[in-house]
Amino acid sequence: MDNYPIKPEHMRAPDNLTKGEVQKSLDELDNKIKTLKARVNATAADSNHTYHEHIAGLERKRELITRKMGEQHNNWSDLRNNINSLHNDADNMMK
Repeated sequence: MDNYPIKPEHMRAPDNLTKGEVQKSLDELDNKIKTLKARVNATAADSNHTYHEHIAGLERKRELITRKMGEQHNNWSDLRNNINSLHNDADNMMK
C-alpha cells in the first residue's frame, strides 16, 4: 500500500490504452473500490485509516478514464463523419 495519502486531485488517467485495456482498468478500479468500502465497514470508527481518501481517489481516476474513453469515441465519430462528408462531396462533384 502507498505510504502517502491518495488525493482525488492528484489522480490521472493513463494515456494510450486500447479499448480492452480501458475496460480491464475500469473493472479493476471497481473491484478495488468495492474492497475498500468493505474495509471501511469492517474498521473501527476511531481507527486511523485513509480508506475514504483512497476510495475518493480511485473514483476520481475511474471518472477520468471514463471521460477519456468518451473523448476517444467522439474523436473517432468525428473522423468517421468527416470522411463520410468528404466522400459525399466527392460523389457530388462527379455528378
